[in-house]
Amino acid sequence: MRAFVFPGQGSQAVGMGAALADAFPAAREVFEEVDDALGQPLARLMREGPDGDLTLTENAQPALMAVSLAAVRALEAEGGRPLSEIADFVAGHSLGEYSALCAARALPLAETARLLKLRGQAMQKAAPVGSGAMAAILGLDLEAAEAAAAEAAEGEICAAANDNAPGQVVLSGARSAVERAVEIAKARGAKRAMLLPVSAPFHCDLMAPAADAMAAALAETDILPPAVPVVANVTAAPVVDPGAIRRLLVEQVCGRVRWRESVLAMKAEGVSELVEIGAGKVLTGLARRIDRDLSASAINDPADLEAFLKTL
Repeated sequence: MRAFVFPGQGSQAVGMGAALADAFPAAREVFEEVDDALGQPLARLMREGPDGDLTLTENAQPALMAVSLAAVRALEAEGGRPLSEIADFVAGHSLGEYSALCAARALPLAETARLLKLRGQAMQKAAPVGSGAMAAILGLDLEAAEAAAAEAAEGEICAAANDNAPGQVVLSGARSAVERAVEIAKARGAKRAMLLPVSAPFHCDLMAPAADAMAAALAETDILPPAVPVVANVTAAPVVDPGAIRRLLVEQVCGRVRWRESVLAMKAEGVSELVEIGAGKVLTGLARRIDRDLSASAINDPADLEAFLKTL
């Protein structure tokens, strides 16, 4: 069994998607539709930069989704088969969950782009710049990282935001609390503990205003049952009911990305192959850390896509 997985923020890079657009009409159409939906030349920003503008949360989120969907639509067009015939599950890391839902036809492309633009803007506005922080804790398990966060909180918000892989946890919260957690984690044997270059403290309760904004937007959004079960970030379990999908997307804004558990849940369902679709190879690397028995590969460019089609 095979699962397609979709990357989250941090995988963006100037030039991403350009080779797909040049090689495949179906990919070009995705970029054009996203540009039209947002009323901005996002495809040009992806191709030419500047990097500082692409990295802005409100641009990075729809851009990463667009690259993933360009690869999916090119794969479907070149292979002559819909995603539902070649994938048993889909999942995405944070914003990648929207990419997964769009790939599985639960959300239309233009609507997904608009939702992610709004999500990026709302997350950026939720906490004043500089008030929050995120930190990667390497070498401690989830329980130990959570304990460090709890001790560091001192009445402020500090929580595990991403459980990415064994020994790779990201904390999020008030800057001073996260800084304290970094020192506590180091003292408790973390191999590395460092602040991340992010613009806001994602996936913690400081994002509550953004969750409210997404609840309002999603209430107005038609969601269809996905053609392939989507493994949700906040439950690490498959979901197909549109009402449940809507609720989980709201919870996801403040909730932990349970990526390690999501990958293990798919393996428990019989998945032996993970294929990362879109920019970068972050999830491919995490898959190997989570379970070495899983086959993991990435589709970033036309050569990857052609190679994958030969395996079907």
